[in-house]
Amino acid sequence: MTATMLVTGPKLVVALVVLTAVAAVVVTLGRLGHGRQIVVAAGRAALQLTAVSLLIVVIVESAAATAGFVLLMWAVAAATSGRRITGGRWAWWAALPIGAGSLPVVAALLASGLLPARGIAVVPVAGILIGGAMTATSLAGRRALDELTSRRGEVEAGLALGLLPRDATLLVCRPAAGQALVPALDQTRTVGLVTLPGAFVGVLLGGADPLTAGVTQLFVLIGLLAVEAVAVVVTMELVARDQLRPA
Repeated sequence: MTATMLVTGPKLVVALVVLTAVAAVVVTLGRLGHGRQIVVAAGRAALQLTAVSLLIVVIVESAAATAGFVLLMWAVAAATSGRRITGGRWAWWAALPIGAGSLPVVAALLASGLLPARGIAVVPVAGILIGGAMTATSLAGRRALDELTSRRGEVEAGLALGLLPRDATLLVCRPAAGQALVPALDQTRTVGLVTLPGAFVGVLLGGADPLTAGVTQLFVLIGLLAVEAVAVVVTMELVARDQLRPA
């Protein structure tokens, strides 16, 4: 154990349980409707991270296992985002924006040599990019569908004026879906002033110098902007073409 690492032990377990309970209680008292989901999410995170921690050494030593794990991350992200957006049989369409945003970037980084073709490098970078695409897809899809529900009359008015269904839908949902980029934009604008994100801290803890850590974090943030922009645009297109729809 070093002075720069989080101290593990019973105190950490107690802290995690207390923080989970606080989040669940506050959400329940605030009637936000996600109290049980917070507990379930925390429990799943603990189990999944434990499993990954035990398997990661084996995964990163094999190119085939690394590729399989990246595809598993993509599939789980697509299922999660799809359920969040539609909750129905059209959920699998969420795989398209997530894959279109993240997988070509990972492939380009490997082809250019910027990302070493080693599991220990590929898995975390792919995870960050797929996770960003998942978040952007979920936010864009939910915002777009909510906007279409509340402003259905405007879509019908557009159709009455001669607009194609796709164009009428985009006219209403595009501004709302674009809000999905706000978290990534705010994080990029304020990095180093408000937050020191995970890539920066992780590289520092790994023994690299601060400049290398800063460059790594800059790459991650700008890569996320590109990935999430593609994911949002593809999500809007799917909503406009009625491929992503409520259950």
